[in-house]
Amino acid sequence: MKRTYFPRQCWSLTGVLVGMVLLFALSASAQAPSIEGTYQLISRKLPDGTVLKPPDTMGLWTFTKTHISFNNIRKDATGKFFSSSVVSTYKLTATEYSVTRLFSIVTDQIGGKDTVYDLSGQTGSAPVKMEGGRIEFKNPFAPYPSFVLEGNKITSTLDGRVDVWEKVQ
Repeated sequence: MKRTYFPRQCWSLTGVLVGMVLLFALSASAQAPSIEGTYQLISRKLPDGTVLKPPDTMGLWTFTKTHISFNNIRKDATGKFFSSSVVSTYKLTATEYSVTRLFSIVTDQIGGKDTVYDLSGQTGSAPVKMEGGRIEFKNPFAPYPSFVLEGNKITSTLDGRVDVWEKVQ
């Protein structure tokens, strides 16, 4: 009975291929940050130092693998409201955040403005900065805030206003 051996070069090539697949899988997972989950608005600090908390301001922000649902509401001292709802698709990589707004509804009684409905399908992207467990990017639609995600917390800032969101799921 004749024995056949798998040539040493084939074992080496197999090892190299397995190593490359593992490295590719590890680098792909390292380069694809996840922000999936539901975040609740904990507080809003206004530029004058006033801190608002529920029930004066409330919000819920959910990220699935591909979609975002954002809802928030604020009531001022006179009983007027500001509310916004936005539904979008998004993609987040280690280098870019891209988003397509499917629709948004903004009601601004506080500012005395009419309700605005946006079905434009507007798309935008912005660079992402990743450092350790910290992810930082700006919303590509002006004048929306910039975001920092660290652990189970998102901090968004715009014109001196600071919102703190905490992951609840």
